[in-house]
Amino acid sequence: MNQSFKYAVTGAGLIALTILALWPFLDANAHRGILIAAAIALPVQIGAFALLLRYRGEVNGFLAVWAGGTLFRMGVVAVVATVAVRSGGSGGISMLLALAGFFFGLLLLEPMYLGPMQAKQPEVR
Repeated sequence: MNQSFKYAVTGAGLIALTILALWPFLDANAHRGILIAAAIALPVQIGAFALLLRYRGEVNGFLAVWAGGTLFRMGVVAVVATVAVRSGGSGGISMLLALAGFFFGLLLLEPMYLGPMQAKQPEVR
């Protein structure tokens, strides 16, 4: 199994456990909101993590992907917030809180599957 798949399975499990733990305390609108947040957060995080793995050995590329992923996540939260406010749905607050929480929790998992970064050494001729 590659690291992206392991990360995806662990992330999906973490999200599922979180949803199961919160489910009894939320109403139907909040249920819908946290499920939508999970459906948004998991693919975004898996894609960002796969890019981090791809550029792990290239310091500049890794930093560019890391910064770009951070900006992309902020953009996703902004777009979801805009849609939630304009739609006027009552599950919007739950969705935004869950989205931010899922992003944060999945970010904390990344170092476990990323491993130590080893920069490529320039060839000496």
